[in-house]
Amino acid sequence: MPHELQGDPSAKNRHPVGQRTWWAVAAVLLAVAWGGNEFTPLLVMYRAQGDIGPVTVDALLAVYVFGLVPALLLGGPLSDRFGRRPLLLPAAPVSALGSLVLALDPASPVLLAVGRLLCGIALGLAMAVGSTWLTELSAATGDRAAGPRRGSLSLTAGFLAGAGVAAMLAQFAPWPTLLSYVLHAAGALIAGIVLLRVPETRPSLPRGERAPLLDDLRITAVRHPRFLRVVVPLAPWVFGCAGCAFAVLPSLLTDRVGGFPIAFAGIMAILALGCGIGIQVLARRIDTPSSARASVVALSIVAVGMALAAWASFELSLPVGVVAAVVLGTGYGLAMVAGLSEVARMAGPGQLAGLTAVFYSLTYLGFFVPMVLAWLRDTWSYGEMFGFGAVAVALCLTIVAVSSRRALPDGLRR
Repeated sequence: MPHELQGDPSAKNRHPVGQRTWWAVAAVLLAVAWGGNEFTPLLVMYRAQGDIGPVTVDALLAVYVFGLVPALLLGGPLSDRFGRRPLLLPAAPVSALGSLVLALDPASPVLLAVGRLLCGIALGLAMAVGSTWLTELSAATGDRAAGPRRGSLSLTAGFLAGAGVAAMLAQFAPWPTLLSYVLHAAGALIAGIVLLRVPETRPSLPRGERAPLLDDLRITAVRHPRFLRVVVPLAPWVFGCAGCAFAVLPSLLTDRVGGFPIAFAGIMAILALGCGIGIQVLARRIDTPSSARASVVALSIVAVGMALAAWASFELSLPVGVVAAVVLGTGYGLAMVAGLSEVARMAGPGQLAGLTAVFYSLTYLGFFVPMVLAWLRDTWSYGEMFGFGAVAVALCLTIVAVSSRRALPDGLRR
């Protein structure tokens, strides 16, 4: 039986929530994540063109964080204030515009930066607002626990599709700097149209009931001891390990793959993100509300992946590099679900979107890793830097393991 959303004072906004209503929101998450990651395997292409330096190319990978983080931090709380629909509807069109700007001139760092910035804004809105909307739609059909998993799967599938399709088109199809971006723009606009039929789950508050905006932007749950001891040490490794898998390792191993460097970068991304999707399907069996087991397992996997990446970098071994990408992708997928699940359990009333935004902002610090490694490569080798990364992950793992059963949210303590 379909359910109705509660608390909507406006009859025109009260629509039945079918069992599959969440698919439209998932489609927007997938489309926007596609736009956020289609640039990644093309790093090899932009480096090979020689118009932009390697550090600048890696900086362009990370520049969209400057659009993403403000959209995350503002979009989540503002959607609690004004509703999910007004904040998520612009995401798909902005993502499409970002792709079209990226297609204008592959030799212009300024245009590439603007395009990446637009893609970041769109992804920030999608991750903060879309993930929360999915959780609420899932709860309305009696399956609240499925929300974080559906959101994470949608994003990861979009990251995978964006990287895989862009790489294959750039390697084997005509117009390598154009076709994948135009294809994404068309798909994003279609997903945005489908979203119009999704019912609101957080109706806009009447003006007289709204707290001051600064109060809405104040997420008190970030001071929760469990957020500080479990989520914060985990979050940067989500995209830190993913970025190493499909942005750093492919560039290191380019000379080992013959004349197909862009396709190889796409294959590495597909392997890493495919394993991320696979582990997310199993994550519900690993995650438990009574401990940080999923976070501990995720960081253990990431530490192994970093050690393998160090080995691959020292030996320039293609097989070891592929295995490292698989392991790092698995760690990425489980870390994403583990963090979202912890956030969903500890968020206070009306703070789920805001706390989700803070978590995602911390995860995207990891996208600066490829740029930092490229900047430091004249001082340390990539093998040494990956080795340091393995030690850093082990330190974070220790902190999370010690805090695994501490400061559990109310109702979960034994």
